[in-house]
Amino acid sequence: MKECICISEAKYLDGYRISLRFNNGEYGVVDLQDLVFKFPVAAPLRDLTQFADFHLDSWPTLAWDCGFDVDPESLYERATGKTCNMLLSA
Repeated sequence: MKECICISEAKYLDGYRISLRFNNGEYGVVDLQDLVFKFPVAAPLRDLTQFADFHLDSWPTLAWDCGFDVDPESLYERATGKTCNMLLSA
């Protein structure tokens, strides 16, 4: 059975950067500025105070009260440079 990747810890750093630790023990930093400015639902997060006010939802992955979230697989790939397919097939 393949294991799903999820976030076990997240900490705001600065700007649009968040440090993440995943359930497999790997760690990395993501910069989400491109996503915040790409998707209209994320427009409230252009205010860094609101961006920094994220939480881990039930997946768990990063989510904000405005309805924006980012799937854990994408965050894992951004943070580690590895694809989840490589991880899950190992």
